[in-house]
Amino acid sequence: MAGMMLASSNMNITVNGQLREIEANSTLHHLLVALGLVEKPVVIELNREAIFSRDYATTIIPVDAVIEIVVLAAGG
Repeated sequence: MAGMMLASSNMNITVNGQLREIEANSTLHHLLVALGLVEKPVVIELNREAIFSRDYATTIIPVDAVIEIVVLAAGG
């Protein structure tokens, strides 16, 4: 179809204060994989709402989302 523009498959989000480009329809789990954090204990806040870890694989990241990720560390 001539003249038809395809929608971009990427979108912008903010992660811990830094602008990032990710694939549209990515889940929080996909983001953790991309950041190398999938095996780490983390807490995620999506647009000021805490998300349960059991929901990371099914929570789709919306366009222009603001995400805070805290990596938990034990120590003394």
